[in-house]
Amino acid sequence: MSRTTRFMRCAPDDVFKVLADGWSFASWVVGAARIREVDGTWPAAGSQIHHSVGLWPMLIDDTTSVISIDRPHAIELKVRAWPTGEGRVRLECTAEEGGTRVVMIEDATAGPAKVIPPPVRDPMLDARNTESLKRLGYLAERKAANSTQRKRVEST
Repeated sequence: MSRTTRFMRCAPDDVFKVLADGWSFASWVVGAARIREVDGTWPAAGSQIHHSVGLWPMLIDDTTSVISIDRPHAIELKVRAWPTGEGRVRLECTAEEGGTRVVMIEDATAGPAKVIPPPVRDPMLDARNTESLKRLGYLAERKAANSTQRKRVEST
């Protein structure tokens, strides 16, 4: 099981604003090439993002679905990219002084990826998730900065 952490200079709700925008999924998830559709109820439990993974012209169409959500503290996802397999990803957001500690926990649950031994699989997931959290942080921090700037403009 891979466990990757990043500190973001924004509130947990700013992180969840990005997570709640299913169309932004390909902007921060490494490997997601495009979003084909987002359920209107996203990110409610059971809702899905229909995405493609890989590089053109070798794209795989599949889905990511919400298992559970406790906004703005945690979201658990079932991620699929068959024929490579599927997994579970949990993002946990904890407010700390000056921002939010985001922990991304991922593991393979089915398919060929599941048979890769954890000592091999986990470092690969951690490398990918380090970049994904960096991208998520950029988006969330930008949302927070834009929100602060709008509030300043509105108050003048």
